[in-house]
Amino acid sequence: MAQPAHPTATHEGIMASPASEHGGGFPPFESHTFLSQLIWLALAFGLLYYLMDKVALPRIQAILHDRATRLSSDLDEAQRMKSEAEAAGAAYEKSLADAQAKARTIAAETRASLSSEAEARRKTLEAELNDRIAASEATIRTRTAEAMGSVRSIAGETATAIVERLTGTAPDQASLDTALNRVAFPH
Repeated sequence: MAQPAHPTATHEGIMASPASEHGGGFPPFESHTFLSQLIWLALAFGLLYYLMDKVALPRIQAILHDRATRLSSDLDEAQRMKSEAEAAGAAYEKSLADAQAKARTIAAETRASLSSEAEARRKTLEAELNDRIAASEATIRTRTAEAMGSVRSIAGETATAIVERLTGTAPDQASLDTALNRVAFPH
């Protein structure tokens, strides 16, 4: 009769596991196979150690070395680029400062030029105005003198007309000149 595949109950009520077909229990725990298991363990460990030492670890070391080299070169390149960027920034700042100084100089020169042009134009206009004023004053003096010269003759004519109207006869020229000479006329 074959043994059942499931545990059976014993008369004491404790479950017992059936014996395996080969007899005994779990093979790693059997004492008569310890030596062969230790030999296979040593061979497997030695083979794995050899494979790791000669194949896997050199590849990993090469990968790590390449990565470290690449990181180092990338960091050096980044530092070089940073230095170049700082130099370019400094050059930009210097050129900006130079441009601002040049712009201030040009603005000052333009302001001075425009100021001198405005001053020259002002002086020219003042000279023209002074000439016009002098010409106007001369014209006014000439016309005033002419008008004043006419005042004596107008006064003589007016006086003659008044005397003639009042008396009915015109005064003689000698008495009219004598009367006009006594009166002071503005010049």
